[in-house]
Amino acid sequence: MNKQLLHVSVVALVLLAVLIVSTTYWQTWAVGDLADRQDNAIALVARLTVDRGKILGAGGTVLATNRRHRKHGLTIFTRRYTAADIAPQVIGYSTTAGTTTGLEQSLDDYLTGANTNLTNTFKDTLNKLGDQTVHGDNVILTLRPALQALALQQLAGRCGAVVALNAKTGAIYAMASSPTYNANLIEQPNGFAKIGRIKGACGDASALVNNATAGLYPPGSTFKMVTAAAALDSGAYTPSSTFFDPGYCVEYGQHVSNAGNPDQNGPETYGNVTLAQGFEHSINSVFCNVGKHIGGEEILKYAKRFGFYSVPPLDTPPSASLASGLYKNGKLFDPKNESQIDPGRLAFGQFSMLSTPLQMAMVGATIANGGEEAQPYLVDRIVASDGSLVSRTTPHMLGRPIKPQTAAELNQMMQLVVQGGTGTTAQIPGVLVAGKTGTAETGVAGVYDAWFVCFAPANNPRFVVAVQVEKQLNGFGASVSAPIAKAILEKLLGR
Repeated sequence: MNKQLLHVSVVALVLLAVLIVSTTYWQTWAVGDLADRQDNAIALVARLTVDRGKILGAGGTVLATNRRHRKHGLTIFTRRYTAADIAPQVIGYSTTAGTTTGLEQSLDDYLTGANTNLTNTFKDTLNKLGDQTVHGDNVILTLRPALQALALQQLAGRCGAVVALNAKTGAIYAMASSPTYNANLIEQPNGFAKIGRIKGACGDASALVNNATAGLYPPGSTFKMVTAAAALDSGAYTPSSTFFDPGYCVEYGQHVSNAGNPDQNGPETYGNVTLAQGFEHSINSVFCNVGKHIGGEEILKYAKRFGFYSVPPLDTPPSASLASGLYKNGKLFDPKNESQIDPGRLAFGQFSMLSTPLQMAMVGATIANGGEEAQPYLVDRIVASDGSLVSRTTPHMLGRPIKPQTAAELNQMMQLVVQGGTGTTAQIPGVLVAGKTGTAETGVAGVYDAWFVCFAPANNPRFVVAVQVEKQLNGFGASVSAPIAKAILEKLLGR
């Protein structure tokens, strides 16, 4: 009798092991195949019975959670966004139909408990066998909800984006995209169509697109950070190199004029200046001549060092980001030789150069961090439902695009911009602020994309802010974007 019981016990244990292995396989290693089959009703029902993990902001503010329902004898969960409109393009959404976007998509394995943490997988498998609810892991972000809300308030419905991050670690504190939308609309009747009709003040932006990572805009004079980096790092120039500015430079037999001054008629004219002064006052003719001298290929070489021509590595799905660089006919264009580049106009961020706000923030952060570029990230840590740590992000350096000396020189030049140049509207009493304005032509007379990239405190940089506001009538970077960046910096600095 004992032998028979032993045999039955062995068989039961084997069957249980097979069940666990089978369930673990479908829940963990084959989860991608199941997710691809949107018409698989069984998979969808099983998905709805998982208590999806929460998404929280820095400080513990809940951004995404669940509602519990009881239907047909089953306990099911639906998603709810408690701060629905402050970061929907970053957080994304998860629907009852199994559609996911943003972090809800890229972190789906953790949020559903289907990650490769074998301890959690084994425990959740036993829970399923015992008809208990499977709890997903909770995700804590680096985003600061109050800062995110402030960024959107400052954008005030205008199309554009704000990125704020830690210069030393790459932790993203704000990634605001405008126009925005209420993520809870997704599950409401005609909700997706309602979101699709949101176009923002510019009239043609999609609220579903994260302008910070997928919005491509001519960077204008903020790109002079890259050109100046190439000029200094290559040894072709020093901050004290001299130029004569007649108000234009000559390229291909044509005058390339300086930007117009909002306080006077016609292009600005400065006469004898240094490279540092050309940067301080954002003199196009100076940078046009720099571009002609060092060449477009050299400028693009340094742009690639900063990350242009590749999608920045981020926690969100790669499809939610675009690479910065030269574009031709709507596609990324990598010139084969110098003859395919207009080096003079490229040098001050025009020609066909397009950049995302995140990329320009990364350029500013590299300068702030002494020439090292930190990988940006949104996820601080992931914890299991019982509070145990599943993973924590460790800051990672992507490389060193420029020498420490070059970064120090650029830091000083950017301080001049705020102290007495084009960026004085970003001054904060008692704090050294370094910055660069940008006023990019859009092809429509008098309408510009307004930029500002900055960091503070400049003598020990901690916070980097990039602001882009699209299609502004007479919208100079100094008057439109610099005040927004100042408000973000003051919040970060506790001012």
